[in-house]
Amino acid sequence: MDPSRQTFLGRGRGKRQPAGSGTDRAGSQGGGRGRDQWPSHGGGDMFGRADVGGGGPGPGRGRGESGGAWGQDKRKSGGRGKKQKRSEQGKQAESDPQLDYDAAVRKMEAAQKQMQESAQRHLEQYEDSSEEEELDKEKILSSAVQSYNQALGSEEDADLSHVKQHLVQTCHSGAAVCLICIATIKRNEPVWNCRLCACMLHLQCIQRWVRDGVTQTSLLSDEHFPNRDIPWQCPKCRHDYSQAETPTRYFCFCGKVEDPEFDPWLVPHSCGQTCSRALQPECGHNCLLLCHPGPCPPCPQMVKSTCYCRKKPPEPRRCAAREWSCSQVCGRKLPCGLHTCGQVCHAGDCPPCSKESSQPCQCGQKSAVRPCAEPTWQCDKVCGKPLSCGFHTCEKVCHSGACGPCPRTGKRTCPCGKTVYSDLSCTEDAPTCIDTCGKELSCGSHLCTDKCHFGPCGQCWEMATKTCRCGQRKKSLPCNKEYLCETRCTNMRNCQRHQCRRKCCGGQCPPCDQNCGRSLNCRNHKCPTKCHPGQCYPCNETVDISCHCGFTVITVPCGRKRGAKPPKCMQPCRKPPDCHHPQRAPHPCHANDCPPCRQRCCLPLPGCSHICPHPCHTAVKVLQKPQGKRAGPWEPVLQPVLTVVRFDCPPCQVPLPVQCLGGHEISPLPCSQARPFPCGRPCGRRLTCTNHTCSKICHLVTIVGDDPSQAGPECEVCEEGCGRPRPEGCVHPCLRPCHPGDCPPCEQMVRQPCHCKIIQLFIECSKWTAADDKTRQDLLSCQSPCPKLLSCGHQCTQVCHAGNCPGPENCNRKTNIRCPCRRKKKDVRCSALQKGEARLECDDICQQVKDEKQKAAELEKEKHEEAEKQKQQEELEEFQRKMNKRRRQRKQRSEVDEKIPWYRDRKTVALLVSMVTVLLFAIMYQLTSD
Repeated sequence: MDPSRQTFLGRGRGKRQPAGSGTDRAGSQGGGRGRDQWPSHGGGDMFGRADVGGGGPGPGRGRGESGGAWGQDKRKSGGRGKKQKRSEQGKQAESDPQLDYDAAVRKMEAAQKQMQESAQRHLEQYEDSSEEEELDKEKILSSAVQSYNQALGSEEDADLSHVKQHLVQTCHSGAAVCLICIATIKRNEPVWNCRLCACMLHLQCIQRWVRDGVTQTSLLSDEHFPNRDIPWQCPKCRHDYSQAETPTRYFCFCGKVEDPEFDPWLVPHSCGQTCSRALQPECGHNCLLLCHPGPCPPCPQMVKSTCYCRKKPPEPRRCAAREWSCSQVCGRKLPCGLHTCGQVCHAGDCPPCSKESSQPCQCGQKSAVRPCAEPTWQCDKVCGKPLSCGFHTCEKVCHSGACGPCPRTGKRTCPCGKTVYSDLSCTEDAPTCIDTCGKELSCGSHLCTDKCHFGPCGQCWEMATKTCRCGQRKKSLPCNKEYLCETRCTNMRNCQRHQCRRKCCGGQCPPCDQNCGRSLNCRNHKCPTKCHPGQCYPCNETVDISCHCGFTVITVPCGRKRGAKPPKCMQPCRKPPDCHHPQRAPHPCHANDCPPCRQRCCLPLPGCSHICPHPCHTAVKVLQKPQGKRAGPWEPVLQPVLTVVRFDCPPCQVPLPVQCLGGHEISPLPCSQARPFPCGRPCGRRLTCTNHTCSKICHLVTIVGDDPSQAGPECEVCEEGCGRPRPEGCVHPCLRPCHPGDCPPCEQMVRQPCHCKIIQLFIECSKWTAADDKTRQDLLSCQSPCPKLLSCGHQCTQVCHAGNCPGPENCNRKTNIRCPCRRKKKDVRCSALQKGEARLECDDICQQVKDEKQKAAELEKEKHEEAEKQKQQEELEEFQRKMNKRRRQRKQRSEVDEKIPWYRDRKTVALLVSMVTVLLFAIMYQLTSD
């Protein structure tokens, strides 16, 4: 870009005034931002136009740049047009315009230099931050998945699509973006990968993310995070990580190498070794890909596995899909032992049996119909069988198996368990011993010191150091007593207005027991309840409000009387009516005027025998505006007044049956409008062509003949063409005018492509529409050889036909095959070649020819190497010869320059001779002229 052009396009806050514009400093100040101004010469603009004032607004959008030509005394100020006083600096610039011009030129040159330096720095920065050199992504991808494809046995697999997407994103320059700083991740920058979503982020960015999140979370109280083990989340998937998992070092994707070096032949940020991470779900195999981003693909190893129900023999399957269903009925025996599983071959255990059967209880005394999945159940009977001792009976509720021995037989101990008695009968109780009890007391810290006894142990009287309930004091007391200090609690109670002030409070402050005393919403009473948070309950006092007649009374809470409405009274209103009815419609008691009368008018209507069915309109309140104008402003403004007005009855609306002009319908019309009318439908009478009907709107028709559906002289005449439906498949209209009867067969030609799509055939429309499928196939054949090529490359031998051509196994054309060395050739049928029956092998001669060609190539290579060495030797000798020759010439030239005197120098002698010759010619010319 041209430096001068850069100066013109540069945007700046300051305004550079053109030289010689005659504007002072005060008059050139503007209020807007603008671009740098070029210095004008002779009062012209930056493009050299002399008719533009030098101080006019330039490319910048300045508001206050003054304009004017050279030498003007009165100058108009730019911007808002205000006149300002001249300063001393402006007078000096006007007296000496050359100084102002030189200063403007220096400013322009300085701005040009500054912008050139800025552009150069920008270019250097752009070159430094330019896109990295593109890698050979195909080779990197193929090397990374080579081991996986070898184990899989194929080159492509759908399970690798997700992994390849991560590989391409990592290899492609500028594709990987850090979600935290929204910047491109370069191939040599330390990164961190989420183990759940495989999100790649800058190592410094994720460390800053963890620090900021922990700092914000640590501001919360210990109630939310009591252990202070604050977790942090992945910015993308929000997976939780502990503080111990905060990334501090840069590892490769598989985690084997720390600070991996960038290699252009490997995936960036990888170590180039085999991943070897355990595949998920765990199957005992490891990942075969090279160190890669993203999740590992499913296991490609082949193993033999049977179906879920074990009916099918083991089949080789992928390890990742080793579990499979044979789609047969499971048929395994259910736990009930009576039924089999009816589900399709499935994984896991069979579901419980859903059928029911008669199941006995555990003791066998009762039976009930229960689900097969719950065969074991107990009845409510006690066993009661005599035990082996002969003195006691079994006290267990319904159970299976033997009752067992008497629980009081065998070895028994004293209450403390220290003395064992083996000779006691089941009818005797075990006595106490003389040892101490030694059982753990209810305090959980000491043992009972009493002698062996029956029943529970007493309270603990051991002295222990007790901590008070609030945890601020300690004291030595008996273990069974609670220690309470005298420190009063300063926490606020649930009312958030008073302190707890309870002695030795453990943090569970009781509710406030003081009276509230705040004014209630009624503004008449105060809250009588205990002190509480939030608003007080409404006032419990009540006030009575009666209706207009005083018969109905309601009770409202205190403070609601002013805004409450009187109650609705169910007593009838007794005011006399103001309309023609003898009495008003029954309505309840009310405070204001009675509502308008809603009874039927029932007055006889004029011109008919019906009565008015509308609501009463003989006394209607209407808001009438005042008539006339005020005589002056001193008169009050007239307001609209409600007046009672009597309205006439509306026209009769009783429906009467009236037939339309054309006789199409009979519609009910109001009595006041009962007369024949056009219904708006088309006439619909059949015209003489018998194909169309009259389309005129319902009109009066004179019936001719006995058929009322025939058109009369008032109906229209048919002028349309034939519109009868054509046969199926025919798209050509009938060319005759509208006529009765059937249309003639269509004789127009239909263009259809043949089966081979080369020739367009013209067929009569009537033949084409009347033909069946077989006939149409025959009509579409152009009777030319089929131009289609078989998969073997030969042309089809059939005539133009429908459908696909026969397969290459039926091709009888001849083709040639060659041996692997391309020396021998043989003609065979194409069908034999397609079936793999034709083959031509090399013989001994082919091997001999191949060996001779190899020997000839080796000899040619040796000759080429010898000729290349000979050529290099000759070039070296030629170079040395030229260098020696130049040295000798330079040495001779220097010796000649030193030995030859000036009078033997050819150049000097030639110059002297030319000068003498010119002098002689000048003398001879002078002599001849005299």
